Amino acid sequence: MPQKFMDVLMLGRCSHEFSWPRRGTDGNYYQVCLICAAEYKYDWATMRRTQRVEHAKPDSSARRSHSREKRPTWVPRARRLKLDIPLRYRVNRASTWYEGIIENISQSGVLFNGPQQLPVNALIEMVFEMPEEISGQKNSNVVCQGRVMRAKEPIESEEGNMTLAASIVDYKFIH
Repeated sequence: MPQKFMDVLMLGRCSHEFSWPRRGTDGNYYQVCLICAAEYKYDWATMRRTQRVEHAKPDSSARRSHSREKRPTWVPRARRLKLDIPLRYRVNRASTWYEGIIENISQSGVLFNGPQQLPVNALIEMVFEMPEEISGQKNSNVVCQGRVMRAKEPIESEEGNMTLAASIVDYKFIH
């Protein structure tokens, strides 16, 4: 393990963690590295990756045509940072703030639990302390503009909070 880690640091190579094989628009299978997004052809008969898929770079001197080459649209999910920190949230410009707890955060959004149900696509404001792993500073509070992407109610047998997933549209650090 230490040697593998040093290879990645010293030589700039990825240690590759692959997704489940996917079928491309051409009908062939491929796998994508969850770390660096490199694509490799996949052979189901041998159950192995065969060769790296190199996408042709567009020729800047050629005129653009209206036909586009179809490429797989799947991209690796952003890394999540698991947390257990408080946040305050509200519908944009509403006067009532609600207290919640952040479950995880990524570059694309926040997953949190809170007492108030919000509709999907609602624009919201969130205030919380950005983790030091992301901001590089301690005690850096941030106000985020976001949009509710998913809302999940608690199971009837359990008393609890709503689980909400919100994308981050914009943010500012509060000084």
